[in-house]
Amino acid sequence: MTDTSFDQPFPLGEKNDAFAQYFTGQSYLAPLIDGGTVTVSNVTFEPACRNNWHIHHGSDGGGDQILLCTAGSGWYQAEGADPINMTPGTTIRVPAGTKHWHGATADSWFSHLAFITPGTDVRNEWLEPVTDDVYAQLASTQPAN
Repeated sequence: MTDTSFDQPFPLGEKNDAFAQYFTGQSYLAPLIDGGTVTVSNVTFEPACRNNWHIHHGSDGGGDQILLCTAGSGWYQAEGADPINMTPGTTIRVPAGTKHWHGATADSWFSHLAFITPGTDVRNEWLEPVTDDVYAQLASTQPAN
């Protein structure tokens, strides 16, 4: 059994089984605000867990994703850009149409709040997994905790 006693300010939530096919490793999902114009969720990743490359789509100002790290240490990477280490307080705006992924560092749990800006035709396109080879390259760039 996995130890899920990760200290964070928001609930761990349930195993993210509905989206498990788009993750390498175990993630957890805790909806904090559901419905209305903006959904806010706490997403927690066990060490080395990451989601697949994906793109958020939308128009009329919609489809941007906002990630706010609340605990642990994780990675965010947009296609063609260097990875960014996320620690508590790191905030990233992912413009609609940006191919990207995010997840935990190899040796730390990671939690972030995820917001999607409302608009027209807001949807998510899941793509290929982040390969183990690509992920393993991050170990050489990981800052000391």
